[in-house]
Amino acid sequence: MKLRVSAVQYHLHTISSFEEFAAQCEHYIKTAEEFGAEFVLFPEFFTTQLLSIGDGTGKALTINDLPSFTEQYRELFASLAKKTGMHIIGGTHVVERGGKLYNTAHLFYPDGRIEEQAKLHITPTEVHEWNMEKGDSFRIFDTEKGKIAILTCYDIEFPEIVRMAKAKGADVIFCPSCTDDRHGFHRVRYTSHARAIENQVYVVLTGTVGALPTVDFMRLNFGQAVVITPNDIPFPPKGLMVEGEINDDMIVTADLDLELLYEVRERGSVTTWRDRRTDLYVDWEKTESEG
Repeated sequence: MKLRVSAVQYHLHTISSFEEFAAQCEHYIKTAEEFGAEFVLFPEFFTTQLLSIGDGTGKALTINDLPSFTEQYRELFASLAKKTGMHIIGGTHVVERGGKLYNTAHLFYPDGRIEEQAKLHITPTEVHEWNMEKGDSFRIFDTEKGKIAILTCYDIEFPEIVRMAKAKGADVIFCPSCTDDRHGFHRVRYTSHARAIENQVYVVLTGTVGALPTVDFMRLNFGQAVVITPNDIPFPPKGLMVEGEINDDMIVTADLDLELLYEVRERGSVTTWRDRRTDLYVDWEKTESEG
């Protein structure tokens, strides 16, 4: 089984209306459609671009205003998924639940379904500056091309959650990200490589590029899209199937061969998933089956 994925290096810049945002998103979707993509990944916090619209009096909007765009955002991406027949991981959007803010990834199915995965691990900035709440549940999503997981940015830095994803059957981890400097970018990038090697899965990662001068904590961005593979002979030596140009406005596209994952798990140079010492530490497969 193969699936074609595109990852968007979304260019953040000041806009004046939701229609501008919609036109930019549709441009990326149409480009991915022309490439024959079946899955498209947008970055974390890319909808903060909507805050640059302002309140009409010259004042910038704040993170607390972002949930007011939720209905428009969901309608836009649901219609694009149905129109193109693609699965769209619509980055993350801030939603309000019970008076609390959640940084939430959205999966838009071609048949109109919309699923959500709130970010599980919250950075200090999200907690102290934006008053975000942690997601309280983790799930795997079934698609016609197999099982996938969506883990947002900081989530990928925690090995336990990706162990759980693999134990639940996920072969592809989609990771929408947003980092503002090289340190944050490389933390996410290096740990994504580690998770791909440890669990013998694909990781599709992308981030925001560009700048939002009027939006606090989104003024600068440092990002790059990449498709990461296990490091074994059927795959590229550096575990990189494709990567974009850092901080450029672009899309990258690659074909993921799931059969190669199954092959290296059984007969690879190393068999990291099979060789886990579950006599010494947690066997997530057993834990998940019992749960």
